[in-house]
Amino acid sequence: MPVAKIRIYPDPILQTKAAEIENIDDRVVRLASEMAETMYAAPGVGLAAPQVGVSERLIVVDARHPEGTNELITLINPEIINIEGRIVEEEGCLSVPGIRENVARAQRVLIRGYDLDERQREIEAEGLLAVAFQHEIDHLEGILFIDRVSRLKRGIIQRKMRKLMQETKASKEQGSRLF
Repeated sequence: MPVAKIRIYPDPILQTKAAEIENIDDRVVRLASEMAETMYAAPGVGLAAPQVGVSERLIVVDARHPEGTNELITLINPEIINIEGRIVEEEGCLSVPGIRENVARAQRVLIRGYDLDERQREIEAEGLLAVAFQHEIDHLEGILFIDRVSRLKRGIIQRKMRKLMQETKASKEQGSRLF
């Protein structure tokens, strides 16, 4: 299965609330598989469907992947049922490359959603897994981690991203002139 192109901020799909998935069909299963492959190739610990251009409520998360062991969790229409505690961790995002900032999140969460076999699941998570779930569910709401930092830091990040996009565009234009 091909690796999907990850959408980069300020792509409008990243700032749009994603639609509920009504039917878990072959298309959704293929999308989940493509998202997992894309996440592992990036590499990342989570990916939401809007990050690959699909405005639907589907996430894949694997907080163990950086350790070399995989434990993929796929959730459809996930929601946060309960939160406890507070943790501040450095976060990054595949859709905001090269940027990392401290973000306050809940230490523990209870998540509810559906797996690919249409079974409802509830997952208790803490630490990195809890942060990953919150980060990916934010994507489904059109919220990026940079929306959770101070206005000053967000402005700096936005300027960095504009500069990166200008450099990328200039590089592509230059490259297109080569034979």
